[in-house]
Amino acid sequence: MKHIVKLLALLVAVSAFWIGLLETVIPHSYAWLLPVYFVVSLGCYGLLMVGVGLLHFYGFELLLMEDGTIYFY
Repeated sequence: MKHIVKLLALLVAVSAFWIGLLETVIPHSYAWLLPVYFVVSLGCYGLLMVGVGLLHFYGFELLLMEDGTIYFY
């Protein structure tokens, strides 16, 4: 549940920032590129988290192999 609240807070913050930029600084020709950049950066963050998770799993797997709990043929 905490993760959902964090994601919603991040979404609200990014949306407020985007609307603020649309109203002040960014010309309308570049306005539709911002959501694309946000989606790409979110995808990169997701890939980073998957990589970090795999690295932690690989270390855990090595510990289990040393214990003799997991056998690979």
